[in-house]
Amino acid sequence: MDYSHLLPYARRPDFKVARASDLVGSDYRLYRLFEIIPGFLAWSFLFGIIIASIFFSFLTAYFIIAFSVYWVLRNAFLSYHIRYNWRRLLHHLKLNWADMISRFDYKDYYQLIILPYNKEPLAVIEATMRSLEKSIYAKQKLIVVLIAETDADNKAVTRGEKIRDIWQDKFGSFLFVTPPYSPNSEVTHQSASVCHALKEAQTEILDQNHIPYDRVLVSIFDIDTKVYPHYFNCLIWHFFTAKRPYQAAYQPVHLFTGNLWEAPAVSRVVSMTNTFWQMINQERPDKSAAFSSHSVSFKALYEIGYGQSNVVSGDSRIYWNLLIANNGNFNLIPMSYPVKMNATVGRTTLMTIIDIYKQHRLWAYGTENLSYIFYHFIKNKRIPLLQKISVVLVQGGDYLSLATNPLIIFIFGWAPIFLGTEQFHHTVLSYELPTLVRNILLLAIIGVIASAITSLSLVPARPKRQSRFKYTVMALQWILAPIVMITLSSVPSLEAQTRLALGRYMGPQGWGKGQSKNLG
Repeated sequence: MDYSHLLPYARRPDFKVARASDLVGSDYRLYRLFEIIPGFLAWSFLFGIIIASIFFSFLTAYFIIAFSVYWVLRNAFLSYHIRYNWRRLLHHLKLNWADMISRFDYKDYYQLIILPYNKEPLAVIEATMRSLEKSIYAKQKLIVVLIAETDADNKAVTRGEKIRDIWQDKFGSFLFVTPPYSPNSEVTHQSASVCHALKEAQTEILDQNHIPYDRVLVSIFDIDTKVYPHYFNCLIWHFFTAKRPYQAAYQPVHLFTGNLWEAPAVSRVVSMTNTFWQMINQERPDKSAAFSSHSVSFKALYEIGYGQSNVVSGDSRIYWNLLIANNGNFNLIPMSYPVKMNATVGRTTLMTIIDIYKQHRLWAYGTENLSYIFYHFIKNKRIPLLQKISVVLVQGGDYLSLATNPLIIFIFGWAPIFLGTEQFHHTVLSYELPTLVRNILLLAIIGVIASAITSLSLVPARPKRQSRFKYTVMALQWILAPIVMITLSSVPSLEAQTRLALGRYMGPQGWGKGQSKNLG
């Protein structure tokens, strides 16, 4: 196989390592250590508070107070980012991006849209197709690739064929792909399907039509992603104004509001929280990585072999593949322009909660990227040291906070009261600690109120069948935030990190040992 088109570092046999079991010898031990560290630190942090509450009650109490102040200040800082990006997003929606890109020579640029799907109903796929059809971009320059994932059943394939028959004449090119169904195939889940779809698009469309790779922008979308009319024009503008357009990923804002009126309260809180986090990351791109639906040049993907087909968190892993292969010269460009996606909704409220838990566990399994980053930061000497330190501290800190902060604030923070020494219980601090922490956390209500107001402005138009009273319910639903943060954020994150630490790797069908090909 010819690897001459790959970037030098991407030719390494361990470039696409997925887990420690892919390596041998000292590399295996090093990678395995990095898999253990996140879960070990999270559990050490939590158990450390319990142990410290028993033996060092005073110090732990002061730590809890300081941590509560830090948490409130951090939330205030993040709330500021939300408000700022919210104004920027609304401004960008009002702009005529078609006029703004008229000064660029962009008319020979193609938009390649990759859409993996599995069990999603026909209506969801059709809604995505309609949004693409309504986009204000030359339709002959749109290349749509719909790919059924490997474990999709015959009904899913039939849905794909129906979509192809209806929509294949609406765009410049339309390709429906069913990947290999062999049990030994590496194509086993969404990230692998995306890689397969990119290869098929290259051979079946780009090569046959002699389309230059550097004239193609790829948008890798979840199947429920509905683009706003000027999305591709906005993407072109950011591409042409970027300092290094081929060494950048372009990140829209995910608005999980597509079915918000039908979603139960817990799903609405989770969905809007996820949207807020995306808005926050738009204001700190140097501390973020590509997530879910995003765009990147085909040339960049071609130079790394299309990313990895052997990992669960394929969307964010593509970003780290690109950053490491480009020796750190790769960045994330926030578009501050939305795409609309659906909130998680099950058949019942209980099923919705279970589905949300599984989804957040899947996202939290992005912790697997930390071991990949740590490993290759050691191997790649051309990435600047300060950049390595910054990425490790930010990414590691974010995953640690995700798993521990809500638990510390709402549960473990009370440990000194229940586990403290008798001497501690006879002090003023012991009596005042609950009041101090309560008053500090009450300040966080301001952030909750701001979140409620902002969330209402992002809610789609009310369907006629829905009562106006539901607006009030949507504002009051934020009282569920503490419970949601613990049960549907911290707990699944802690489980994901624990599974990785124990070597119980996550696969497409759930948890399992999951062995990959040995890379030698």
